[in-house]
Amino acid sequence: MPEPRILILGAGPAGAATAIGLRRLGYAVTVVSEWRRFAAVEGVSQRVLEGLRHAGLGSALHEVVTPATRQVRWNGQHLQLNQEYLLDRQAFDRALRDDLQRAGVSLVEGRVREVLGEDGHQVRLDDGQTLEAEFLVEARGRQAPLAADRLRGPETVSLLNLWQGEPGNPASAVESLDDGWAWMARLADGRCYWQITQNAEGLPGKAALAEYCAERRRRSELVAELFDAQALAPAIVHARSSTAILAGECAGEDWLRVGDAAMAVDPLSGNGIFQSLSSALQAPAVINTLVRCPQRAALARRFHQQRIEQLFLRFARIGRDFYAQEQARAAGLFWARRRQWPDAQPIHGASDWEAVRVERRPVLREGLVEEAEVVVTADQPLGVWHLQGIELAPVVRGVQDGLELAQVLSDRSVEQQMMVRRWLAEQGYG
Repeated sequence: MPEPRILILGAGPAGAATAIGLRRLGYAVTVVSEWRRFAAVEGVSQRVLEGLRHAGLGSALHEVVTPATRQVRWNGQHLQLNQEYLLDRQAFDRALRDDLQRAGVSLVEGRVREVLGEDGHQVRLDDGQTLEAEFLVEARGRQAPLAADRLRGPETVSLLNLWQGEPGNPASAVESLDDGWAWMARLADGRCYWQITQNAEGLPGKAALAEYCAERRRRSELVAELFDAQALAPAIVHARSSTAILAGECAGEDWLRVGDAAMAVDPLSGNGIFQSLSSALQAPAVINTLVRCPQRAALARRFHQQRIEQLFLRFARIGRDFYAQEQARAAGLFWARRRQWPDAQPIHGASDWEAVRVERRPVLREGLVEEAEVVVTADQPLGVWHLQGIELAPVVRGVQDGLELAQVLSDRSVEQQMMVRRWLAEQGYG
């Protein structure tokens, strides 16, 4: 059977991580992407940098990441946090392409005009090219078409402003506002970024946005502290949706959604790049299973869908709880909508040993999706297979069958026994 042609639409972190993961499994991959249309900078954490390196996307990070001091003004408090890393997205996009080329991924620059799915996939570009593939990965982020069954959070828009200021020490800050929140950053070369996130309705027309944003900056003590006088003048504005969206169906027999094309979460609830990576790292094994083990296709699709949905709810609830910390503005429309969405479920389920059970669920093993016994808990409804290499199902079954824990763990090292005992205690055992 010839290897399928795999086409990935989008060369952002999710598409790039999927492409490199597939290359590691031996597949030939083509990535189609267009360059970002505007300059932007993002704040990322150390865990994001580690995640990028783990995904094979870290070789050029040192060239595009700048550590910066960070301030937070939230719920009436002013905090000086250690730092965050500022990521120049245009430079980062170039670095991603360098990583892809080094991994042997074919790159096609172009804008997708339409995707046809009869008898395989045909992707038509604006320049007239038509690319064909047996398997398609949709990784175009929020640009990807959405199904009718999508789930949407409160309609949200972010207005990004860019201008050139005087060079200085890199810095960033975030502050809550009566009707939203603002994030701002200054790079060492004087490039300045300020972004306000608000409800989508009630904003002025496009022609008035620059002055509207400038007026908002003039009211901010934090803006005056971080930037020079140029921050008070109108600047270039880019408007983009920040609405949390779960795409609906995210996996088919010969296609997959990853990154923001599968689940795009409000930027406040965590780092956008980390969210994209979280939903894409499993994709190569899912695709590998769909291609090489079609008898497990339903299992692989269920694995991908369930994890996308679980990730979406987890990140959405993190955002909900962070919004709820803003008590001083709780009655405002922006805050009231977001402090109760997507639901009232806690991020972490309460420990309940009586509810812990062993079930067969899809897991990843050696680049494929298969079924195995896992331990389902209130906090891990999809199940836990291993704890640092130790299969938990035999341990839990042994204890539930009445065996002494010391007997169940007798073949483990002292360190492993202590680790398992701690985990069992966290589940309410003993």
